[in-house]
Amino acid sequence: MTSPVAQFGGIDIYLFDQLQRGRIVPGMRVLDAGCGTGRNSAYLLASGYDVWAVDADPGAVAAVRSLAARVAPHLPDSNFRVEPFEAMTVPAQSMDVVICSAVLHFARNAAHFEAMLAGVWRVLAPGGLLFCRTASSTGIEGRVVPVGEGRYRLPDGSERFLVSEAYLTALTKAHGGTLLDPIKSTIVQDMRCMSTWAVRAGL
Repeated sequence: MTSPVAQFGGIDIYLFDQLQRGRIVPGMRVLDAGCGTGRNSAYLLASGYDVWAVDADPGAVAAVRSLAARVAPHLPDSNFRVEPFEAMTVPAQSMDVVICSAVLHFARNAAHFEAMLAGVWRVLAPGGLLFCRTASSTGIEGRVVPVGEGRYRLPDGSERFLVSEAYLTALTKAHGGTLLDPIKSTIVQDMRCMSTWAVRAGL
C-alpha cells in the first residue's frame, strides 16, 4: 500500500482537505500561484491535472518545470511562467482552481496585496475555486506590532502583511465570490496565525 506521504508529498493539509471533499478533481485546470518548488504541485502534476505554475522566482519555476518534465511531460513549457501575480499573462478566466498558499502575506502594503489578489482573481473561471492561505492577525491581535502600511512584526520575528476575517469577508463580497467554508484560522503557539480562505467565484 502506498503511504499518504509517498502519494501526496508535502501538500498543504488544508488543500488536501479540498481534494478529499471532491472540490478539485483530475482534468481540472489548476494554477499554483506562487508555486515555490512545487510542494502543492507535485501530486497534481502526477495525477492528471492540467497544472500551471507562476512564481516571481526563476529558480522556483525551474524546479516545477523540471518536475513536470518527469511526471507530466505532455504539459507545455508555457504552463510555467516567471512573473508576479499582478502582471500574470495567464489567460483571463481560464482556471478552474487557483491555489495561493503562503504568498499574499509578502505584499508590501494594502495596494500591493489587492493588486496581487486582482491578478489571481482575473484568471479564475466563473464558478472556479480560489484556495488561499495567508498570514492573519486573528487571535494574536495583541501580540503583533504594526510597522506600517498593513504590515506587522509577528512574535516569531517575521514581518508580514496581515489580513483579518472581516477583511477577507469584505474581499469575498467585493469580488462577487461566495465563501465555501467558514474562514479557518490556525494559531501556532501564539507566534503566528494562518487563515484559510476558500472561495467560489461568481458565475
